[in-house]
Amino acid sequence: QVQLVESGGGLVQPGGSLRLSCAASGSIFSIFAMGWYRQAPGKQRELVAAISSGGITNYADSVKGRFTISRDNAKNTVYLQMNSLKPEDTAVYYCNADPLTFPPRGNYWGQGTQVTVSS
Repeated sequence: QVQLVESGGGLVQPGGSLRLSCAASGSIFSIFAMGWYRQAPGKQRELVAAISSGGITNYADSVKGRFTISRDNAKNTVYLQMNSLKPEDTAVYYCNADPLTFPPRGNYWGQGTQVTVSS
């Protein structure tokens, strides 16, 4: 069993930056592939970025060059650094953990953190 808790969301102006964090507990974090998904109102949940247990990364085309995913296995935490934010990045961002599959699409989800990009 894995518990995931996201933090770091908020309101930011276009062009600004935010860093999301996802703290994991309850299992061996280092073996899990981790990912960030987002869901905007009226849209399906989509994968934004993922990182494997070995550090391989994967990004949606819409965020390449602007977002960076990283992990600190000593702190059981995965991060999403978001730069040059756009209004279309507005969504609830969810952390996901998967011990078997990359990109992750496992059954472990956090509660989500709201990101709003608006002037």
